[in-house]
Amino acid sequence: MACSHVGGLSGAFIPVSEDAGMIKAVESGTLNIAKLEAMTAVCSVGLDMIAIPSDTPAETISAMIADEAAIGMINNKTTAVRVIPVPGKEVGDTVEFGGLLGHAPIMAINPAPADRLIHRGGLIPAPIHSFKN
Repeated sequence: MACSHVGGLSGAFIPVSEDAGMIKAVESGTLNIAKLEAMTAVCSVGLDMIAIPSDTPAETISAMIADEAAIGMINNKTTAVRVIPVPGKEVGDTVEFGGLLGHAPIMAINPAPADRLIHRGGLIPAPIHSFKN
């Protein structure tokens, strides 16, 4: 998860499928989506190359994107989400993307329903600057 050069979005992407150490951490249960979201708040650009079960509701994926956007808004930084619902795969299975995209274990997602939040509508405001000294 270390990098010697930061470019593009001026932050560190930590793509699960492309990092052997992160894959091992997911497989051993020491790394999960909640921890990756927390890392976004302090050191990374977002949820990157995370394989999730194919039956993940669209509202849950939307809520994950909204969480990352909110982190970006409050921290005044660009955030991104690349989660991949993999057809026919369940938590604990592995998917092979091939080439530089590597492989990834299918990660568990929070089972709480997100439909009420997402169907409420609204928007996430522009970054907040007034909290800075």
